[in-house]
Amino acid sequence: MLLVAGPFSAVLDLLHTLPGLDRNPMTAIAILSEIGPDMSVFPSSKHLVSWAGCCPRNDQSNSRVKSRRISTAGSYLKPLLVQVANALIKSKKHPEFKERYHRVKSHRGHKKAVIAVCKMLLTAIWNMLSKLEPYDPSGFLEHRPVNGKKVLTKSQALELLRLRGYTITDDMAATA
Repeated sequence: MLLVAGPFSAVLDLLHTLPGLDRNPMTAIAILSEIGPDMSVFPSSKHLVSWAGCCPRNDQSNSRVKSRRISTAGSYLKPLLVQVANALIKSKKHPEFKERYHRVKSHRGHKKAVIAVCKMLLTAIWNMLSKLEPYDPSGFLEHRPVNGKKVLTKSQALELLRLRGYTITDDMAATA
């Protein structure tokens, strides 16, 4: 640990529990040096995300939208978070980041999906530093309830499984 980062060793230990920051200690030190250890300056995680420039700008007047690009803020923090996010979406150990990336990429594209993962990382960092608790992925891994409006008949369900590549056999015929 660097001598300069010594007073922040407890906070850095918390940050090292976050995936992507556990390998290189300098990554956590760089993020901490940008945002600081005190999260009371940000009333919510959305304020931190906005300060870091990982949310869309609001350039609209009445019904005329001028731009939807992300903010230019966070010129030192954002590239660091993008590097961490790109590593996490390739990792098999942390499905919460990969799942979020693929969900957003399907309709927004790669770059917006990476920024969504950066927003996830910043939200996790804000929660960790404001509550002084280690990273817990259970908040991001949520099971979506089954839509009760979608009802399939048995033949429709079998056809759907056939279309998805499943081979369906009858249990009675297989045991006889």
